[in-house]
Amino acid sequence: MISQDPKKMAIIGVWLEVEAHQFDPAASKLTWELGIKHLLGMPTDPAVVEENEVKLAKVLDIYEGRLVQSKYLAFDSFTLADLHHLPNLQYLMGTQSWELFESRPHVSAWVTDIMARPAWSKVVAMKR
Repeated sequence: MISQDPKKMAIIGVWLEVEAHQFDPAASKLTWELGIKHLLGMPTDPAVVEENEVKLAKVLDIYEGRLVQSKYLAFDSFTLADLHHLPNLQYLMGTQSWELFESRPHVSAWVTDIMARPAWSKVVAMKR
């Protein structure tokens, strides 16, 4: 969703910033440690995993509170704020970190919803 309404765009912008500065740093490190390193045959650093799971859990607690109020992060419609989460989510759902998402019912429903979007399914299918 892109809007001509500056207030709506500001709300989307806030959630894009949250993703970029709070979610992505922890999720990217977990993706590297639990997803990419495994594919490259490199050992996982448990200390890095633990540290970033704690950081990500704090962000997901905020997401859980937000997702009680709306179906998606910014509004009741899918926006770029939701889209930006998909690459890391794709990796993390196949790791031990999925429990961080699964243990929060609204976050879990959100993840299931955005990962099932037809356009994302096509992206994932192209990678295979």
